[in-house]
Amino acid sequence: MAAAVFHQSLGTFLPHGQANVASNVPKLNSKCFKVEVGIFRKKSPRSRNTSIRAIQSSSSQTSVVDPILSPSINTSDDSQKKQNEAALILIRHGESLWNEKNLFTGCVDVPLTRKGVEEAIEAGKRISNIPVDMIYTSSLIRAQMTAMLAMTQHRRKKVPVIIHNETEQARVWSQIFSEETKKQSIPVIASWRLNERMYGELQGLNKQETADRYGKEQVHEWRRSYDIPPPNGESLEMCAERAVAYFKDQIVPQLQSGKNVMIAAHGNSLRSIIMYLDKLTSQEVISLELSTGIPMLYIFKEGNFIRRGSPAGPSEAGVYAYTRRLALYRQKLDEMLN
Repeated sequence: MAAAVFHQSLGTFLPHGQANVASNVPKLNSKCFKVEVGIFRKKSPRSRNTSIRAIQSSSSQTSVVDPILSPSINTSDDSQKKQNEAALILIRHGESLWNEKNLFTGCVDVPLTRKGVEEAIEAGKRISNIPVDMIYTSSLIRAQMTAMLAMTQHRRKKVPVIIHNETEQARVWSQIFSEETKKQSIPVIASWRLNERMYGELQGLNKQETADRYGKEQVHEWRRSYDIPPPNGESLEMCAERAVAYFKDQIVPQLQSGKNVMIAAHGNSLRSIIMYLDKLTSQEVISLELSTGIPMLYIFKEGNFIRRGSPAGPSEAGVYAYTRRLALYRQKLDEMLN
């Protein structure tokens, strides 16, 4: 497993032990899944006793965590860990050009439509008062566009900076040398493990024409089952294996350290992560729907993920009453910016 750590130029962590991307292409087997974006079922949050290697920073590096949320420096490591609370925001990308054309997209890299751009901006407005310290996206442009456009609406006005770890030269060339600039930046980590599931031989085909050719029942099985893949493609089960493993290995340690994380990804990769967070069964997850451009908020506290739904607007009182920490952040933003 690759251990994603963050770039020195942002004063966080440097990636190490990262495998070559070409060697990380997922191997497909003959299983598939079914999916659609849908209604969330309420489940009691439970503790996760996952074995995750914590990511540590060197003493010479500067944290990019927002100072208005930083814990007291007098807090011990053990007690601080117990008190840590973090926000997790999940956003499915806005409408893409192939969504508009009713084509199977999968891992084909196509951008947003004008409507998709508007959806991303609206998503940003909905989370404009929720802290974001780190952003994770897939390697696909529609997810990255959504993340960047959403952050243009955030009241904190921090700038998302894409972390390039592919070569030593890329790391050196993208360094930031201003400490003040680092504090006003948010690292953006892109990974193919958060990509949409690969639709194999269906990618680029019109969905209605494909149903006419193979039959509605067959296409429905490819699209909506959990463990049956389309020809030479991935099932939801296979997509979940890579997406959830990445979430547990790379993202959970950041939440455990108190960082607030936004993930901009895709219907199936996010559905997989929600299946893990809410402990959904393979039957429950196939009816789960996620609308494009609608953020979902979770609170990570004492090892539990607590789902708080979707912020309906930037001033919705209920969202900021969920935790004292979020309410305090909102209050400090008001004092600082008004």
